[in-house]
Amino acid sequence: MKRLSVLPQQCLLLMTCLLMALEAVPIDIDKTKVKAEGHVEGEKVENPDTGLYYDEYLRQVIDVLETDKHFREKLQTADIEEIKSGKLSRELDLVSHHVRTRLDELKRQEVARLRMLIKAKMDSLQDTGIDHQALLKQFEHLNHQNPDTFESKDLDMLIKAATSDLENYDKTRHEEFKKYEMMKEHERREYLKTLDEEKRKREESKFEEMKKKHGDHPKVHHPGSKDQLKEVWEEADGLDPNEFDPKTFFKLHDVNNDGFLDEQELEALFTKELEKVYDPKNEEDDMVEMEEERLRMREHVMNEVDTNKDRLVTLEEFLRATEKKEFLEPDSWETLDQQQLFTEDELKEFENQISQQEDELRKKAEELQKQKEELQRQHDQLQAQKQELQQVVKQMEQKKLQQGNPPAGPGGELKIQPPAEHKAGDAPKHPAGGDQPLPPGHVQEPAVRTDQVHP
Repeated sequence: MKRLSVLPQQCLLLMTCLLMALEAVPIDIDKTKVKAEGHVEGEKVENPDTGLYYDEYLRQVIDVLETDKHFREKLQTADIEEIKSGKLSRELDLVSHHVRTRLDELKRQEVARLRMLIKAKMDSLQDTGIDHQALLKQFEHLNHQNPDTFESKDLDMLIKAATSDLENYDKTRHEEFKKYEMMKEHERREYLKTLDEEKRKREESKFEEMKKKHGDHPKVHHPGSKDQLKEVWEEADGLDPNEFDPKTFFKLHDVNNDGFLDEQELEALFTKELEKVYDPKNEEDDMVEMEEERLRMREHVMNEVDTNKDRLVTLEEFLRATEKKEFLEPDSWETLDQQQLFTEDELKEFENQISQQEDELRKKAEELQKQKEELQRQHDQLQAQKQELQQVVKQMEQKKLQQGNPPAGPGGELKIQPPAEHKAGDAPKHPAGGDQPLPPGHVQEPAVRTDQVHP
């Protein structure tokens, strides 16, 4: 499971925390008692990755909108329903020309990026004739039918897509964790099948012993209760437990001083509780389970405290929660080891899915093996034909040599030998002084001496 320790900021968190310049309620704190370093004025606090494939595009749009004074003021007065309904998006028509131009550029870059990703994906499948417009329909965070300009519809689609995707993020993580646990149990049972009876009993005994050891831990306080927060106040903040004050606690743990406790800031409050149950040095403690437990704690507190369901806890919501009976007298908290994470029927169905996947992979492997064997057969056939051709050429050359014909070169060309020089007395000279022999019956006349010519 990836990025279990880094939770995504909700779209509304990004839209509010980065755009709204809200000041937290001033609280008097004795800084000499606080061990943690305070937030530096003007220091930029980077938000964690949302986990969305368009995370960078989302951040860039928000950064650009933040520069427009009109839009910033409208956002400060807008409630959560106006943001979700798209009413705020219509204010985009009133932003400055410079902002609109920059947003247009960002959208064109995002469309180009998506098209490049799609093409790379299709090329990997060796496909052709890519219909970018059809493929872009799967990306719902922008209006792909207008790839050149950023309109109010684009902002509306971006907010709705990010909100929906991030709301389903936790659900997806829970499903992945459940599959992880079922896979662990499946592999354990499959391993037991490979052992004889005596070894199997030892493994079962060891498993039960580790399970019992893991469950033997100190009491875990109910997340978000007074006892749990006081423990953080005392052990993490180093403050006197008798002086616990909810306002001061909120200010201390609002790390980025934006007036909210977001998901990451809430999860940080549960570290002390999780350390009671999980130790990375212990074989019986699974750190993947620890992150699932952290997620469960955060979700529980959000459900209890976040009354407007914007995935952010304000000071007002936090103080209101401390007045409830559940804050002072909470129920006991059941950790993962006290719960049944899946049923036998669910495990059986999961194993059937694994079996089907294995069958499909086996069929693909067999098909690939057949293709490999066929390619090898064709290769061997071509090699045999090549050897036969080489043998025929060799035989033809030998036959030519036997018939007195000059041998052929490697390319089939004739190898012409230069004529040998005649030795003295081998053949009479041509009467004209040439090297050609005289015709049959021709008598060569004696040469006339010029010194004996009569006048």
